[in-house]
Amino acid sequence: MQCWNCHTDFAPGTLLCPRCGKVQPPAVGATLFDAFGLAPRVDVDIPELEQAYRERSLQVHPDRYTTAQARERRFALEQSTLLNDAYRTLKDRAARAFYVLKLHGLDLSREDLGTQKDMPLDFLEEVMQLREALDGHREKGALEAALHMAGDVSVRRSTALAEAEAALRQLLAHPGQDAARTEASHALARVRYFTRFLEEVDAMEEEALEG
Repeated sequence: MQCWNCHTDFAPGTLLCPRCGKVQPPAVGATLFDAFGLAPRVDVDIPELEQAYRERSLQVHPDRYTTAQARERRFALEQSTLLNDAYRTLKDRAARAFYVLKLHGLDLSREDLGTQKDMPLDFLEEVMQLREALDGHREKGALEAALHMAGDVSVRRSTALAEAEAALRQLLAHPGQDAARTEASHALARVRYFTRFLEEVDAMEEEALEG
């Protein structure tokens, strides 16, 4: 890559030109991993990520460039926004897994769980059973029963996330492995549903406290 101001060459992921110190724009097509100079990965050292975030955020914080020319102010804002998005996503284990899968062509945030026709039948049946049971507890005001279900679902969510991560490691090692991609997508679909279920139970608990 090359500095827009002094045309000095620099490595991808560099925020400030090593020669003139100007803020550089995010590379075209930059990923959230690129914001920290990382290759896509499932496992991230969170303390190291936090330290890198603090250091890099200080370098491009928009308040430092209020008197800079318009182009550099814009680049500082773009880099700061990318860093914030990257940190928020990569520090969260589940969000990071969903993002790695997205980099491999499948964005589950754009898919309605009910329309995923390739999901295993036993999972779809499980979803229906959980939904019916939770609706029944909600109608009866049986919060304790719902919380008991939530404990079981939380364990299932953790298991599904671990399965997704294992499949994604395989996918990163062998990008063309369709079986690993499918396994990861199915596991993360379960994670997404279980997360929504737990959020609904949390909402029930909040309502009970407010009542």
